Amino acid sequence: MNKEELKEKYGKKRVPHEWRKTDWFTTLVVTFFGSGMSPKAPGTMGSLAAAIIAYPMAWLALRQFGNYVWSISGKAFHFGFFINPFFLATALIVFFAAIPFVNKAMKDTGTEDPGWIVIDEVCGIFMTLAFLPTYTIVHYPWFLAIAFGLFRFFDILKPLGIHKFEKFPGAWGVMADDLLGGFYAGILLELGTAIAVAIGF
Repeated sequence: MNKEELKEKYGKKRVPHEWRKTDWFTTLVVTFFGSGMSPKAPGTMGSLAAAIIAYPMAWLALRQFGNYVWSISGKAFHFGFFINPFFLATALIVFFAAIPFVNKAMKDTGTEDPGWIVIDEVCGIFMTLAFLPTYTIVHYPWFLAIAFGLFRFFDILKPLGIHKFEKFPGAWGVMADDLLGGFYAGILLELGTAIAVAIGF
């Protein structure tokens, strides 16, 4: 047998990706513009794509809305305990808007939470960033790397009851655990930032 015949007989068969079974627009949404099509670590690639696109989003938000945050004390600080309404709204919009697309993708392909669906990771990254001021994201972009790392920690290990949210039916389970993971990551990011500022780091 020649090389090609050996490859054909014993080589690993190339199976078409499952996402090919649904329509192109649904694929575009659930793979977040194709980032979920990565053959290795699609969840990481989807999260990374979301973290990268978050920078120009923050830049535009800062120009349009300023550094407005919701604070417990009613005052806006660059660091402290607060919620960034822009990224909170973005995370919730992505969450609810993605539900029908995720359901359709899983139904069309006969899968349940396949790795190439990464719109849930995108939602989680945006939720994490809801605990950072827009000013901080724009002027200290290395915070995006910290947010990315913290979110991936919670997304992969799923501690503190996150895994229970996966049991929600259909797309709700796909999306909810990442939203909660983003919430935990954001809280930890904000606490760490507040401590660093308090000790003058």
